[in-house]
Amino acid sequence: MNKIILATLLAGFGAQVLKLIIFWFRHKTLHWHDLIVTGGMPSTHAAFVVALATSIYLDEGTTTVFALSLVLTFIVLMDAFNVRRSVGEEGMVINRILRKIKLKTELHYALGHTPAQVAVGSLMGLVIALVVFLGL
Repeated sequence: MNKIILATLLAGFGAQVLKLIIFWFRHKTLHWHDLIVTGGMPSTHAAFVVALATSIYLDEGTTTVFALSLVLTFIVLMDAFNVRRSVGEEGMVINRILRKIKLKTELHYALGHTPAQVAVGSLMGLVIALVVFLGL
C-alpha cells in the first residue's frame, strides 16, 4: 500500500480509536453515534492532515503537492479550534435560549476542538507518519 495513504489512514483511525477509549473511560458508555462524533480529544482532523502533509514531505520533499498539503493543513487546524469551536459555543447558547423559552426543539451542534486537542492530534499525525516512513 502507498505509504502516504497508509500513514494518513492510520493517523485518522488511531486518533478516532483513542477518542473512543477516552470517551469510554470518562462516561462508561458508548453509542453508535460516538464513532462519528466531532470534537473531543484528540482531533482526528488534525491527525489526518498533519500525517498527510508529513508523509508527502517525507516522500516527495518540498514539491508543489507538499505546499498544497501544508496550506490545507493550516486551514483545517485553524478551522478545528477557531471557527468550529466558536460555532459550537454558539450552538450551546442557542439551545439554552430554546430551553429557557420552553421550545421543545434541541439543535445538534459540534463543539469543535481546544488548542490542546488539536496539538495532540497533530502530534499523533506527525509521529505515525514518521513511524510509517522511517520505521521508528
